[in-house]
Amino acid sequence: MNKRLNRVPEVTLYFWIIKVLATTVGETAADFLSVTLNLGLSVTSYIMSGLLLIALFKQVQLKRYVPAIYWLVVVLISIVGTLITDKLVDDFGVSLVTTTIVFSVVLLVVFGLWYSSEKTLAMHSINTAKRELYYWVAILFTFALGTATGDLLAESLNLGYAQAGLIFGASIAIITIGYYYFDMNAVLAFWIAYILTRPLGASMGDLLSQPAKNGGFGFGTVGTSMMFLSIIVILVIYLSFKQKKPASLPIDQQN
Repeated sequence: MNKRLNRVPEVTLYFWIIKVLATTVGETAADFLSVTLNLGLSVTSYIMSGLLLIALFKQVQLKRYVPAIYWLVVVLISIVGTLITDKLVDDFGVSLVTTTIVFSVVLLVVFGLWYSSEKTLAMHSINTAKRELYYWVAILFTFALGTATGDLLAESLNLGYAQAGLIFGASIAIITIGYYYFDMNAVLAFWIAYILTRPLGASMGDLLSQPAKNGGFGFGTVGTSMMFLSIIVILVIYLSFKQKKPASLPIDQQN
């Protein structure tokens, strides 16, 4: 029986680096499109949601992991997740506390339905269309939840972007220690870390892009987005070449 290909990448250091960079781009790109270009949250949401659906259709159609397509979906879903939270807070007046609670509940429901259907939430088992759809829905709400949580700490609680980033970074470090040294469940550790990297990346993006009067470094949304996008592209190109490179034969099979 042929083993079905996993549709998502292995969880390596490269995975986490690109994930954090993608979340940062999601924060700054959403601000750039809706505020700097003055498209507004609604128009920006329609455009980015359309692009996400196209990229997601291609990703599911491939039935395997292709770095360029996979990470394009992650960047787009990061932007859309950010816009969902921003739309609820800015246009509909929903508080960050409420959005944080609601998205937490929704995410738990998604995980519950996923586990009830598939009996696993493991990354290495995303090898069917059904599991992949659960996976992407969960990821969408991790971005929305992470955006709400990050803004709640940095803005509503007035901790500032740097302090909020340190809190989320320390939380990820605790999860990492728990996994490597205290036998924390691998699936639980992964999804908690995945959620926390969103507000970490968002805090980094706001810290770099926001003007000094708002507690940032003033690099702007364009400069910050382009810098992180460039790094993502370089890493994705590297991973694509690495994936295509044929494995070396054992010495006893080379002749």
